[in-house]
Amino acid sequence: MITALTITKFRWYTVPFAFVGMAVLRLPLWLNKKCNFWKLMGSGKNAQVDLAPDFKHWAVLTTWENRADCDMFYSDSTVIKWFKFFGTEQFTILLNPLSSHGQWSKKEPFKADKNYENPTGPIAVITRAAIRFGKQKEFKSNIKRAAEAMRTAPGFILSAGIGENPFFDQATFSIWTDAESMKNYAYKTFDHADVIKLTRERKWYSEELFARFEIIESHGSLNGLKVEYPKPLI
Repeated sequence: MITALTITKFRWYTVPFAFVGMAVLRLPLWLNKKCNFWKLMGSGKNAQVDLAPDFKHWAVLTTWENRADCDMFYSDSTVIKWFKFFGTEQFTILLNPLSSHGQWSKKEPFKADKNYENPTGPIAVITRAAIRFGKQKEFKSNIKRAAEAMRTAPGFILSAGIGENPFFDQATFSIWTDAESMKNYAYKTFDHADVIKLTRERKWYSEELFARFEIIESHGSLNGLKVEYPKPLI
C-alpha cells in the first residue's frame, strides 16, 4: 500500500479557490475507484500543529494499492492540477505503512505489511483525533505544550497540523530521524506523556488513530524548508 500526503500553500489571492476546491474536488476523488481512502483538509497557521486555522495551507491525503495508481493520480488528476495551479509552495511525501492502530471516519485506512522489516532511517507519523463536543477548549490548552515539546525534541525534523475541520477533527503529521527518537518523545517527554494520560482520563476523543510509516520519497518544501528524500530531509 502507498499513502500519499500533499500540503500546498495557496497564494493569498487564490484562497477562495482553495475553499471551492474543498467542495468540488470531492467528486473526482469519490469517483476514483483506485483510491482506497482520501481526505481533503485544512491546516493550522503556517501548517503548524497548535495554531489557529490558516486559510493558505491545504492538504490532500490518499491511499493506493500500488505505486502505479498513485503516480497516475499525481500526473493526471484534477485534484493535483488544482493544487499546483493555485499554489505557490507544495510538499509531497509518499509513505509505506508500518503499523496503524485506531480508526479514521470509522475506517482503518492504513494497511501495514506485517512481514515488512522496520526501517533504520527516518520515519513519519500520523496521529488523528475526533474531539468530543465540549472538550475542545481543554484539548487545545494541553496540545499546545505537547506541540512545543515536539518541536524541540531530539530527532525531530518537521511537523504539520492538518484536519477536516479546525475544531473537532485534527491530525498531526511528523517526521523523525528514527523510530527511537519518536518513541522517546512520545513516551519519555513529560508534556506529551502527560497529554496521553489526560486523554485517557478525560475522554477527549470519540475516535483516534496512530500510524507509523516508512518514507519512500518526498519532494518540495514546507514553509520554505526543502524536504527531499532519499536526499537529506533538511
